Amino acid sequence: MKKLLNTLYILDETAYLNLDGENIVCSMENQEKFRIPFSNIESVYCFSYVGCSPAFMGKCVEYGIPIVFISPSGKFLARVYGEAKGNIFLRKRQFEIFDNPPIELAQNTVATKLYNTSFLVKRSLRDYPDLDDDNSLSNCLEHLANGIETVYKKEDLNTIRGIEGNCAKAYFSIFDRLILHQKEDFYVNMRTKRPPLDRVNAVLSFLYTIHTFDYASALNSVGLDSCLGFYHAMRSGRSSLACDLVEETRCIVERLVITMINLKIINESDFDKQVSGAVFLNKEGKQKVITQWQEKKRSNLTHPYLKKKIQFGLLPFIQSNLLAKYIRGEIDEYPCFLMK
Repeated sequence: MKKLLNTLYILDETAYLNLDGENIVCSMENQEKFRIPFSNIESVYCFSYVGCSPAFMGKCVEYGIPIVFISPSGKFLARVYGEAKGNIFLRKRQFEIFDNPPIELAQNTVATKLYNTSFLVKRSLRDYPDLDDDNSLSNCLEHLANGIETVYKKEDLNTIRGIEGNCAKAYFSIFDRLILHQKEDFYVNMRTKRPPLDRVNAVLSFLYTIHTFDYASALNSVGLDSCLGFYHAMRSGRSSLACDLVEETRCIVERLVITMINLKIINESDFDKQVSGAVFLNKEGKQKVITQWQEKKRSNLTHPYLKKKIQFGLLPFIQSNLLAKYIRGEIDEYPCFLMK
């Protein structure tokens, strides 16, 4: 079992990472700010244009530490991985299966996403029944339930994508209801991505990006190619398979965002609004969100397939391993992660 270590997030735009023996050294304006041993780090997310030295990248490759470069506004730029793990036969089999993937993979993925989304809504409704005074949440749950039923009646991938899109639209139409505090500062009418146009979407996009590349790193670690998926279409620079698997746990990101807003962990001062209308987390906001995300990664949950408690941060590696077992033919079906 993989040990859950720490992720290093470099948020200052002037930060530069260098190598000194077995240590990561972070400098700003030619002054050393901190140093930490490689043995304490699992991955690196760099929100800096200054970047890092070739020697540092080489050492990360040697240690199997992935580096993800993201612009200060949250746009993915590049990632650096070491040598692919596993063997060529696993990847060859992945290419063979995903060239014409079984429709059940897409059906199960979408059904799981909609089920887990329903779980989030039901949890809020259980705690605050008054949220459904006009039956909007009940109608949304009915829409999601119909979506789950319908995807198993369709064999066309684009049709299934359309069902997912309609259900997502219904879900985000009531997402604003789940925000109980700071409603004058945090509101959402629809999902906006590139760029996010409100504070809620800004936090969602930020965490979705990090969570997706956690899955990309996990897939790489078990020997799968994260660029070739079974649901999301191939696109240059996109980790389509990571996007496929992250659909199962988007609701966990969304629940964390709602919690941070309702508990007033983040507020309107943690965001910057551009002239174009785009809204992004500022440095202080990113620090708050990442702190909560790291705490979430260390929280425990019971895996429904393994029947044992794990840390949430290990879930991408467990799901990647289960997918690899399915591709190798060791299990008959890939077990999606269902919230319990």
